[in-house]
Amino acid sequence: MIPKVRKAVFPAAGLGTRFLPATKAMPKEMLTLVDKPLIQYGVEEAIHSGMNNIIIVTGRGKSAIEDHFDVSFELEHMLEARQKKDLLAAVRSVSDMIDVFYVRQKEALGLGHAVLRAKEMVANEAFSVVLSDDVIDAELPCLHQLHDIYEFYGCSVVALMEVPPENISAYGVVDAEPVSHNGGSGRLYRIRNMVEKPSPEDAPSNLAIIGRYILTPEIFHSIEAIEPGRGGEIQLTDALKHLLRTRPIYGYKFEGTRYDAGDKLGFLKATVEFALKRHDLGEAFREYLRGIQI
Repeated sequence: MIPKVRKAVFPAAGLGTRFLPATKAMPKEMLTLVDKPLIQYGVEEAIHSGMNNIIIVTGRGKSAIEDHFDVSFELEHMLEARQKKDLLAAVRSVSDMIDVFYVRQKEALGLGHAVLRAKEMVANEAFSVVLSDDVIDAELPCLHQLHDIYEFYGCSVVALMEVPPENISAYGVVDAEPVSHNGGSGRLYRIRNMVEKPSPEDAPSNLAIIGRYILTPEIFHSIEAIEPGRGGEIQLTDALKHLLRTRPIYGYKFEGTRYDAGDKLGFLKATVEFALKRHDLGEAFREYLRGIQI
């Protein structure tokens, strides 16, 4: 029997340059989508997918992340004294949500290096990797969808989405063959190769890897075995290509909508969409949008 994935790794040591100056003193993972920071959406997705151990790889200037998931005694005392019960419950739900563990990445040397920093905490288990920039709205959490594939095959699985040619050079792209699974939904692929940020004419497909992975522990050996790439960074895509030499890797075209909240336009789109879905904001916000002259 294949053991369930219990641990989720959140690389969060990046500098967030696409959102400067907002991220000069605030972690990009703490940018607020309506009323929750980006990283909380990812943590909640992991929890709803049965992953109870959260490991966040942080760096210099990221203490706000730790503070967010910690108890805030002064704030809770003030809210309790003022009988702000709804707000008190919301604040406590964050600190009570899960136990979070932290490991430091002293230098931002690439996604592969960030994942490697979690090696001791992960130990010899399969684990998930969540990039907080990618916020995914799905009826069944994206990680849960990947976990279902992992439980069936016992191999690493990455989330895939179709990307138009003009945007393909921003992603890792897979060369993959379709696999029939549970009657065949046309969403599962066995990966043959991966190309990091190809030009449109060199892309092997329109299927790009986005920020959700379930990885077997062999990935750590692959990360350690590869040479740093451009800029001295150790890329996770290169490590996955190395792993492909000895172990199969599957890609799953997840069901749901992905927002690139690490991009200003993507962040604005996500803010509008998530606000419209809120029962306490949606109708009033919809009326406001109707009245805007564009």
